[in-house]
Parts: sequence; C-alpha cells; structure tokens
Amino acid sequence: NGHKWWISGAIRPECKVFILMGKTSFSGPAHQQQSMILVPRNAPGVKILRPLTVFGEVEDHADIIFENVRVPASNILLGEGRGFEIAQGRLGPGRIHHCMRSLGQAELALAALVDRAHRRKAFGKILAEKDAIRTTIAEARIEITMCRQLCYLAAVMADEIGFKAAQHYIAMIKVAAPRATLKIIDEAIQAHGAHGVSQDCKLPGMWTNMRTLRLADGPDQVHLMTIAKKEIAAMTTGKNSLGRRISGTNPNVEKYGKFSHVEGGALYVSGGGKPSKL
Repeated sequence: NGHKWWISGAIRPECKVFILMGKTSFSGPAHQQQSMILVPRNAPGVKILRPLTVFGEVEDHADIIFENVRVPASNILLGEGRGFEIAQGRLGPGRIHHCMRSLGQAELALAALVDRAHRRKAFGKILAEKDAIRTTIAEARIEITMCRQLCYLAAVMADEIGFKAAQHYIAMIKVAAPRATLKIIDEAIQAHGAHGVSQDCKLPGMWTNMRTLRLADGPDQVHLMTIAKKEIAAMTTGKNSLGRRISGTNPNVEKYGKFSHVEGGALYVSGGGKPSKL
C-alpha cells in the first residue's frame, strides 16, 4: 500500500515492471528498514493516476497508487532491508553520468551560440564581432573546461577510494555542472532573441531538462550540505590549524576583559568545542 509520484518512465507503454522501494520494517537501523521489490505494472491494485507535467509539458513521470498489491516475497531484490544499499550503489555513478551528459548539453548550447553569432547582424555588425558576445563565449568555454576537470576528478576519486568516500567530490560536480550548463543555455537563448524560445529552436527544451536536473538525484541544497559537512569536519579532526592562524583573534579581548559578562567571559569557542577567551 502506498502512493508514489515522479516515477520516471512509468508512463511509457514499454515499461512492464516497476522497481518499488518501500518500508518493510519498523525496527532496527533506519537505513535497513526499506527494501526494493519487483512489481508488475499489471498487478492487481496498481493504478496509474496520471502523467506529470514538467514546466507544463507532459513527460514520462507517473503518479501511482498501490492498493493492497501482492507479489511473491521472492521478488525482493538482494534481500529484505537492502533498499538503501541498492539506491546508494547507483546514485554515485548516476550523478556523474548526469553531469557528463549536462556538459555535452553545454557544448551544444555553446555551439548554437557561436553559430548564431556568425549568422546574425545587429547595428551593422555580426554578433561575433561584439565584445559582449565574445566575452559570453569565452566565459562559457572556461566554465565547461572547469566542470569537465571536476567531473573527471570525481570519477577518478570514486574509482580510487569508492563512491561513499568520494561523495563530496560527486556533490561538487552535481551542483556545478547543471548550474554552469543552465547559465550557458540561458546565454545562448539570449543571443538568439525571441527565436531562442520558439519551437524552431532546441534551446528551450534543453533549458527545461537542465533546470529539472538541478532537482533530480537530489536538489542542489542537499549536495551543498554534503560539501559543507566535509569542510566543517576538518575543524574537529584538527586539519584546520592554518585556518586558525589566518583568522586570528583579538588579544585585547582577554587582556582588558570587557567581555567577561558575555557567555561567562568565553567570547570564542575553542577547537574542541569548549568556550575560550581566545
């Protein structure tokens, strides 16, 4: 029993089997209470309510109700309670794959921008001769190159230390690549003018897909928290001594004691988490 939506591909007639992740236990470790199980599309109790739209256009995502659906216990994948394990096993490589494809989209958008710049005139000059357009093209190439290197780094680290240990590298590129690509597509649309949002141009569809990617496999905010946690943890593991040296403290706080009434005189928090006058 359950209600799931944004089930990608479920609307397609070619889709005959669902992989359902659901709660199979209410005790034990939280990450071992979910399982993945195969559910035939035509199983009694499976009801596809509607396709979901993305920016107003119908896509292949489905809104589905499961009402007293029964399948053999042997349909469980890998074993009970291993749903999160399976999900995490594909999320890392899946996110890198998303980023690789997004950089391909960035290349296409840049190619469209350059093509437009050579074919369109404004005030007697082709756009390619305009400083503003040249700056946009140059910045796009810089962004693509930086993201490509970060994507490669994330993939290499995943190979060398495993996806779990490399999750902050993967989080970085999952934020950076779609953001950069979206910006490049947007600049390409701008250079195309009204044509760039028409049905005669592929850029609108590219923009829609890329904007959606900033939500797929975890929104930007989730990945930013992963990156931040890694950086903040450096303080508790004693790896931020340089940060303390650069940040510095005001020696006159302790010398003159004018803040003794604040937090018991402990104006700062020491590296170990205990209040300190320094």
